[in-house]
Amino acid sequence: MAVFAGTGALWGGPAPAAGQGAGSERLRIEVHFRASDGQKLGRDVREGLAKTPKSLPPKYFYDELGSKLFDRICDTPEYYPTRSERALLERIAPSVVERARPHELVELGSGAARKTRVLLDAMGRAGRACVYVPFDISESMLRNSASQLLRTYPWLRVHGIVGDYEQHLEQLPNGGARLFLFLGSTIGNFEPASCVRFLRRIAGQMKDSDFLLIGTDTLKDTQVLNAAYNDAQGVTAAFNKNLLSIINRELDAEFDTAKFQHVAFFDEEKSQIEMYLEARVSHQVRIRRLGMTVGFRARERILTEISRKFTRSALEYTLHRAGLELDGWFVPDDEKFALSLTTRAAS
Repeated sequence: MAVFAGTGALWGGPAPAAGQGAGSERLRIEVHFRASDGQKLGRDVREGLAKTPKSLPPKYFYDELGSKLFDRICDTPEYYPTRSERALLERIAPSVVERARPHELVELGSGAARKTRVLLDAMGRAGRACVYVPFDISESMLRNSASQLLRTYPWLRVHGIVGDYEQHLEQLPNGGARLFLFLGSTIGNFEPASCVRFLRRIAGQMKDSDFLLIGTDTLKDTQVLNAAYNDAQGVTAAFNKNLLSIINRELDAEFDTAKFQHVAFFDEEKSQIEMYLEARVSHQVRIRRLGMTVGFRARERILTEISRKFTRSALEYTLHRAGLELDGWFVPDDEKFALSLTTRAAS
């Protein structure tokens, strides 16, 4: 068994029989955030829908259904980032493991941990057993991925952290040499100033022996970028609209998802994809738990996510401001994606 909450979690009990899951003395999970706790969600929804223009934080996309939908997005033909990043990671993983020589693999926004397996495979081939530290807002996704990884890698231990970047980054364990992972171009979801602040917090957690591997999407043809966020199957649209369903469930709201449509496009001036929920008609929405009613004009939009695209120089400038420096820059031949190995800047 491995059901732990709060900061006093301990490694689990005896290993289960075959087929009963992977919880064992190899698994530890600390829960610092629960999606069912609507207090923080309520504050963010109240603040975001009172703004002009309206916005909602993308971190709330990832309930159980949202996590599964994002996993499906990664398999759509249009969404190149996951495939490009994985192929690049397979190429560079051995050299990254040799350079970082980590005792702990700390993944921020671990999700289904698909690409993590590439690094774990490289660790196994190098004979380097490690502790995997997934940090994610979705407890169900974290538990499922941890269970699968423990079955695949008998030498692995998992210390999971269910938490919110804004509140719980300091809960990360501080063991031996660590390789931090921030993959999937998630760094692009931050506005420039917030990006620097977040990276500075990561740098504050890092020791001189630690490394950070960052995945960033790169600038490319606008048609390719727009297609990636408007897949023909409509999976991204369903993922975006699910945010309203989450608010309905958690805050007793009355959003009619049929009255909103998914809109996403590349803003060339800002070098970022912008994703919105756009009201099809003028209407009002009650959010009972917040005691508020929100009015929408026809075609009024709620910003739900940005995804910034980087050049090497833009990333290096951001890293410098955050107290980090580039140790290695890796791109495939088509330069569709980039992985950057970074360290704390010398003081």
